Amino acid sequence: MTNDEMILGLVEKAIAVRADLFDLPHEGAFRLFNGFREGFAGLSVDLFGKTLVLHNYAKPPENGEAVVKQTLTYLLQRFDWIEAAIVKERWAVSAEKRNGTIHFGDKPTRAIREHGVRYALDLCMNRDASFYLDTANLRHWLLHNCRDQSVLNTFAYTGSLGVAAMAGGASRVVQTDLNKRFLNVAKTSYTLNGFPIRKADFITGDFWSVVKRLNRAKTRFDLVLLDPPFFSETRGGTVDLAKNVKQLINKVRPLVQNEGRIVAINNALFFSGAQFMAALQELTVGGWVEIEQIVDVSADFTAYPSTRVQPPITDPAPFNHATKIAILRIKHKTA
Repeated sequence: MTNDEMILGLVEKAIAVRADLFDLPHEGAFRLFNGFREGFAGLSVDLFGKTLVLHNYAKPPENGEAVVKQTLTYLLQRFDWIEAAIVKERWAVSAEKRNGTIHFGDKPTRAIREHGVRYALDLCMNRDASFYLDTANLRHWLLHNCRDQSVLNTFAYTGSLGVAAMAGGASRVVQTDLNKRFLNVAKTSYTLNGFPIRKADFITGDFWSVVKRLNRAKTRFDLVLLDPPFFSETRGGTVDLAKNVKQLINKVRPLVQNEGRIVAINNALFFSGAQFMAALQELTVGGWVEIEQIVDVSADFTAYPSTRVQPPITDPAPFNHATKIAILRIKHKTA
């Protein structure tokens, strides 16, 4: 068996185990091939509706071009309903290639449907595809746990977690991000679902200053979503998911109602699950924070037991993926 045949065999095996994820209208989204765990670390493939997104992780990218080309050719033959394909080169020098270039078709999918909720997309807006597939189970949780809840979505990006909360019947969702362009995608998702767009609920600004302003105004929420990037630095402060987990959580704790919740997400690849859990457990000392639940990442993204070839780079246990999601119950002293 040639190397090309081996790679296509891995891709076909991955497709077969995900057969039940394909929907007839082709409106869903999921990871079609997780190369890191399913046998070829230089490539991953996502499906967004009728658009393929191929991630070339080769360094330099030229080393992975042949594999990407043969995989795309195979997938276009395999799925004749595909309307567009995008290739994103992780280590490309140009931002355009990192963000993605169209290699087939000319109209990438602009929206997908997940758990009955519609989400707007802008697949070439930046290196990420504008929609995080690894938080699908969290969006499902939000759909069933936000009825009549007030929600703050920090580091909202394109707002998919907040959109799920709205679809779950939240009384109010405040979305905040440093980038207005990202929040505009969230507004499009609201429009797709018929949700009202309240200008005051979309706050463009730095996390540190926005949280400070909300706290000063004594604004409180039943649920705060905390999904920061691995690292960012602004005049207001530094986010480093390997170093200041507790600081970030403590920053938003005053905004949470008594008996409210924080959803804490840590996607630092080299920060183990045990390290994250240890940081969370330190917060529980005194009884004011309780680790209520862990939300697993869906199998399409982690790879299935029958398709896993390689172990994770860092052990995520007790979580099942480097995207580590914990739901915390917050208590305050009451008069």
